[in-house]
Amino acid sequence: MAQQDMHDDPQQLELLRVARIGRAQGLKGEVTVRLYTDDPEWRFEPDSVLYSQDGEAEYIVEGSRTFKDRWILKLEGVDDRNAAEALNGVELYGEVDDAEDMLEADEWYPKDLIGLEARLVEGNGLGLPAGQVVGKVVNVVDSPAQSLLKIRLTEPVVTGQNSKGEDVVEKTALVPFVEELVPDIDLEEQYLTLDPPGGLIPGL
Repeated sequence: MAQQDMHDDPQQLELLRVARIGRAQGLKGEVTVRLYTDDPEWRFEPDSVLYSQDGEAEYIVEGSRTFKDRWILKLEGVDDRNAAEALNGVELYGEVDDAEDMLEADEWYPKDLIGLEARLVEGNGLGLPAGQVVGKVVNVVDSPAQSLLKIRLTEPVVTGQNSKGEDVVEKTALVPFVEELVPDIDLEEQYLTLDPPGGLIPGL
């Protein structure tokens, strides 16, 4: 179960969301998890330490396994179904110290993405010029299914009129943060590329 104040200074941790605990699995304290990481084998190794969002609670991985494309975790101190069910909905965060490790695991801190210029990728499905600037990332929104990039559009678009006859201006767009739609991220040059389908981003 969660252990309090095990880290010297929890507030100094930089944490990345890796999973959300779902339903209990069986009677021995195992839980299913929804993944937010591309490298669960590394994240869920025995004795790995996961954290609550504020870094104040620790969850130590006792064991992990897969079953029908789902990951199942056994956390230390969670030894029966009641204890497992009590964790339903808890989000687990992992600490990453090395930027190169993050690149290899294809993981990013939201703060690294905010402020990046969003450009169209070469050979995009819309047939538009490569490098065309769409806007700037202003937020990373977590939804139950996936993370979304909130992009402030370079050119706001009139998408219709409201009941009063006033123009409705779309100033932002939400883009699912998946490799198919966001193929490249260059933190050094401060941009990312997009390959959006038609209709996802107003005006494109």
